[in-house]
Amino acid sequence: MNLSKIRHIVMDMDGTIYLGSRIFPFTLDFLGLLGELGIGYSFLTNNPTRSPKDYILKLAAMGIPCTEEQMLTTARTVVEYIGRHYPAARRIYVLGTESLQELFTASGYSLVDENDPVAPDVLVVSFDTTLVYPRLCKAAWWASKGVPYIATNPDRVCPSEFETVLVDCGSIQKCIEYATGRAADIVLGKPDPTMLLELEDKLGLAPDEVAMVGDRVYTDIEMGRRAGALPVLVLSGETIPEQAAEAARPGDLVVRDLAEFGSLLRSR
Repeated sequence: MNLSKIRHIVMDMDGTIYLGSRIFPFTLDFLGLLGELGIGYSFLTNNPTRSPKDYILKLAAMGIPCTEEQMLTTARTVVEYIGRHYPAARRIYVLGTESLQELFTASGYSLVDENDPVAPDVLVVSFDTTLVYPRLCKAAWWASKGVPYIATNPDRVCPSEFETVLVDCGSIQKCIEYATGRAADIVLGKPDPTMLLELEDKLGLAPDEVAMVGDRVYTDIEMGRRAGALPVLVLSGETIPEQAAEAARPGDLVVRDLAEFGSLLRSR
């Protein structure tokens, strides 16, 4: 592991730079340090409940600077994926939030609702905080009928600072799979390396010049490995120290939080 080669850092968001609506006290200092060291950064999230612009506004409210080019989301990725792989698709059934649905309509797609008897061209299942039972059942129906089926991310739960379990897209997929016997054709978002590989190519960076930082072994860390980047696990979100110690591949570097990672970067 050679931290002196790192020229760009890609950060997960929830559990890494903030938790829910609360920014971590070390985040702004860490971003300032990256500026001092001449290291670029981007944010990458598996959470498709908001559009890239929504996330930029959320970060701005926390005092975190971010441009549209620095914001990588599964919401944008799934729209672009359908455009590349299903160019004739026009009608989409989206099990997702209003923000994700608006992103599809803004991209020229028509949305199918649960009362439409005509099959959509593509089924998209996402982390849906507005989920209602009839829409879930219709998604399962279209899955059972062989409609092309794309999921935005594999996360089982979404981190939260509240005493609750936020059931995420991975768990919704398991519900549909158990009911129909069919899994998604492809699950985008971490650990799928597409977003990270495209960023490396866009910035002209070698894989070992990029660090992927996040709080989940099975998404953030695995994505970093698949893209050839340095996987850095922070223990400020979902993964606790005991889980990291028991994991077969917890990350090439495991740190308490971004503050500890910043200290290592400063002394590299």
